[in-house]
Amino acid sequence: MRRHVPQPTLPPRANQRGAVLYIALVMLILLALIGIIGMQVSGLQEKMSANYRNTNLAFQNAEAQVRNAECFIESQINRTPVGTCTGTIVEKVCDTDFDATDWASERAMDDPIQDSLVIRAITKCVAGEPGLSMGTAPENEAANPIFQLSAYSTDYQVNPSADAAVDTIFRP
Repeated sequence: MRRHVPQPTLPPRANQRGAVLYIALVMLILLALIGIIGMQVSGLQEKMSANYRNTNLAFQNAEAQVRNAECFIESQINRTPVGTCTGTIVEKVCDTDFDATDWASERAMDDPIQDSLVIRAITKCVAGEPGLSMGTAPENEAANPIFQLSAYSTDYQVNPSADAAVDTIFRP
């Protein structure tokens, strides 16, 4: 004799409420929100990296101007040409109240002529400048010449978006 085992019965369709559908829709909305946030974050990171690149290019351009000026000064002091350095005017007056920060803030990013360089011979401005008691030497033969180099540059794009200034002291 066989025993009759009752089979589980499914509830009638009227009792099914569709909870899985609601859960699936909520999960789909959450995944869509995560995707939108991910796109916004990646867009922001792209803008930040572009700004960093532009600022770095502007700094490198200003640094290149300073290195070129150092090369020019080196060739003038030693009276031997060093590479293909281009020259500029060297200011030799100390009391001009030159402030590199103010000078750089007066430059304009949208004017390519504003990419500029100032070279100042500040040997006489520095306290404790070595003097010769035997007489005076020509100015270009100072024992320890000191120069202040200030350069301003942009990132050289059609519409520059970053600028940088470099101010340094150079002793050839």
